[in-house]
Amino acid sequence: MRRGLPSAAHLPAAAGRLFAPRAAWLALLVVAPPRRRVVISFCERDFIGRVDYHFTWANYARAFDGLYLLILARSVGCAAVTTALCLLAGYPLAYYIARRPDPRTRGSLLLLVMIPFWTSFLVRTYAWITILSHDGLLNGLLVSARLLAEPADLLYTPGAVLLGLVHNYLPFAVLPIYGSVEKLDRALVEAARDLGASPWRAFRTVTLPLTAPGIVGAALLVFIPAVAMFAIVTLMGGGSTELIGNTIQKQFTTGRNQPFGAALGTLLLGVFLAAFALAGWRRKAPVVTR
Repeated sequence: MRRGLPSAAHLPAAAGRLFAPRAAWLALLVVAPPRRRVVISFCERDFIGRVDYHFTWANYARAFDGLYLLILARSVGCAAVTTALCLLAGYPLAYYIARRPDPRTRGSLLLLVMIPFWTSFLVRTYAWITILSHDGLLNGLLVSARLLAEPADLLYTPGAVLLGLVHNYLPFAVLPIYGSVEKLDRALVEAARDLGASPWRAFRTVTLPLTAPGIVGAALLVFIPAVAMFAIVTLMGGGSTELIGNTIQKQFTTGRNQPFGAALGTLLLGVFLAAFALAGWRRKAPVVTR
């Protein structure tokens, strides 16, 4: 056995000696009063130089600066538009699939919806970059059809970011709505029609309220990842669209300000909790139809 390497019997004790001081300092940070300054010093032999983390509210106060609140509001707005587009496109598609009488047809259509999950979202994003680029497929088709005199700037725009988000998160909207529509009792809709309701009124007063849980689930599954997405925003936005996701990513990479990035992440966590609270309140609210 080489000198300096503990045997298997001594590994638990060695691990305890290594991690116990760090665990003690982290516990002190949690229980310490906010106004008390707590310094966590990692072992200098583990890192080049000495890294001290000070518990302070300064980064949280900076996160509520007007600039970052504007970026957060823009991110929430972009995610809300993405969610609305996914619901508008996903509900008719899910309704059509769920109403097919043949189970094999429903399975085949669901398989087509799930096909995008077979590849990485980065591959799908780079495919859209190839399609929307200045010399890409879409510009080539539009110029060849004489719909455009010269290639347009389709990439690195807010519209391109929305397109990438909707394409990547549309299956997340289809699947929950499909589950709600499939469980819907058709006899209720037929009873509403027999009582003189028009197709639109039967949909508004019967189908839509009964499939509301699927709509709420789809909205959460799309909104929460869309508000924090940074890869699609960076690749298809090209820096023209600054959202909270790529702002946090920059703080941890090029900015090298991990504490402030963590504070922005905590602010984003508050948005997630607010979205869950709103969804829970909407599900408990009574549905009034006339």
